[in-house]
Amino acid sequence: MGLIGTIVIGLIVGLVARFLKPGDDNMGWVMTILLGIGGSLLATYGGQAVGIYHAGQTAGFIGAVVGAVLLLVILNFVRKS
Repeated sequence: MGLIGTIVIGLIVGLVARFLKPGDDNMGWVMTILLGIGGSLLATYGGQAVGIYHAGQTAGFIGAVVGAVLLLVILNFVRKS
């Protein structure tokens, strides 16, 4: 897709995930972009591991948002410990 496209999609996914998860998430633009990209990677490889996606197939937008929300929950858990 290209670097700029990945960054834009990561930003959108990260913003949606932060909107959906209740609570205060103190993070800037860069962390939001990394959250969205990480959520997409988590959904893709996690989905391939459990058989939802096949090799070479990527997670869709909803899968990426779910992965990003999971990362947010894990991040908040680690920060509170």
